Amino acid sequence: MSIVINADPDCLFCNIIEGKIPSTKVYEDDHCYAFRDIAPQAPTHILVIPKEHIPSADVLDEGNSAAAAHCLEAIPKIARAEGLENGYRIISNVGPDAGQTVKHLHFHILGGRRLPDQMA
Repeated sequence: MSIVINADPDCLFCNIIEGKIPSTKVYEDDHCYAFRDIAPQAPTHILVIPKEHIPSADVLDEGNSAAAAHCLEAIPKIARAEGLENGYRIISNVGPDAGQTVKHLHFHILGGRRLPDQMA
C-alpha cells in the first residue's frame, strides 16, 4: 500500500493510490502512480498522478511543483513501455470548464492511433 502526502480521504485518486479502490496499474515509483483510464478516449489512455494530493495544476508552486515535474519525467518512460513510438498527447484539465472531474492533479497520456487536432 502506498502513502499519499496530504491525502484527502474523499479523493478518488488518493484512494486508488492507497489501494482502497482497484485500478489497472501500469507504473509506480516513490512519487507517482499511473493506471489505465476506465473510460478510454484512445487505444492507450493512462492517468499519471502524483502521490501528493495537489488539487490541480492551478495551485502548483515552489512547494509542490517537484511532484508535477516528477510525473512529467515518468511520462516518457510509460509511453515507451506502452509502445507509443509515433507520438502521444499529454493533457491536464484544470477546473470544471476544462472537464476536470477529480480534484487531484493528473496527466492523461493518450495515444495508440493518430489523434484528431482536438479531443473532447
